[in-house]
Amino acid sequence: MSPASVAPGARLLGAHFSVAGGLHHAIEDARRHRAGAVQIFTRNNNRWAAKPLADEEIAAWREALERTPLATMVHDSYLINLASGDGALYRKSVDAFHAEAERCDALGIERLVFHPGSHLGAGESRGLKRVAAALDTVRDRLGHRRVRFVLENTAGQGTNLGWRFEHLAEIVARVEDPGGLGVCLDTCHLLAAGYDLRTPEGYAAVMDELDQTVGIERVVAFHLNDSKKDLGSRVDRHETIGKGFLGTMPFRLLLTDARFHGVPKVLETPKKDDGDRRNLALLRRLARLPRPA
Repeated sequence: MSPASVAPGARLLGAHFSVAGGLHHAIEDARRHRAGAVQIFTRNNNRWAAKPLADEEIAAWREALERTPLATMVHDSYLINLASGDGALYRKSVDAFHAEAERCDALGIERLVFHPGSHLGAGESRGLKRVAAALDTVRDRLGHRRVRFVLENTAGQGTNLGWRFEHLAEIVARVEDPGGLGVCLDTCHLLAAGYDLRTPEGYAAVMDELDQTVGIERVVAFHLNDSKKDLGSRVDRHETIGKGFLGTMPFRLLLTDARFHGVPKVLETPKKDDGDRRNLALLRRLARLPRPA
């Protein structure tokens, strides 16, 4: 499939690909899927310890990326909690996030996607302040803005922050360098958090609210996932595109929204039965349809 035959909204479609056997294998996987974007973990996402990236790993990744240019992003470790009120965990999380940013820098990766974290009973206000302070600390340590920190909206399970646009807006307002912050919208999380984008009217209302609080221009990535749980469930369970409570309409609306044609969009959907290939094929078909009135 030539680039010219791909609908504008589908040119930066991709998925979270495995790095088993080496980081560069994710790029090779993306090429086989004719993807325009890739998301990876640069380390085991369920362990604190991570061995440094070897020069050979970095070189293999960069060479593969030169052969197959892609929009790139990393998702940080799920253990990191920048909103924690526990001093030891907070410091450990800040150090780990700094290490994630340095790994992105070494690999030339453009976006570091992260969940704001959980306040664990300390309260939303205190948690949001700690997230902003953590980001300032890491940015000061890095001394540059080559890697963009990308806040992901959440489903709102437990004491998780980031399930309201106002949470994301407050973090952006509090950091010293708001230009270094972007936003990643996860479609499953939006529905679970109570944002109903399943009709053209609902989609327009959600995007208007986003624009008024965070700013449409701050959206630099999407996670395209259907949801196993219904509107407002506050439960994060990803589903195959079109098989959950979102259906296909929100994805058609998003992929035909010219404001987001240049924004990478990656799947985090179930991979069984060649899931990535089937989901990408469906999304490409949706991107070619006329935009609903």
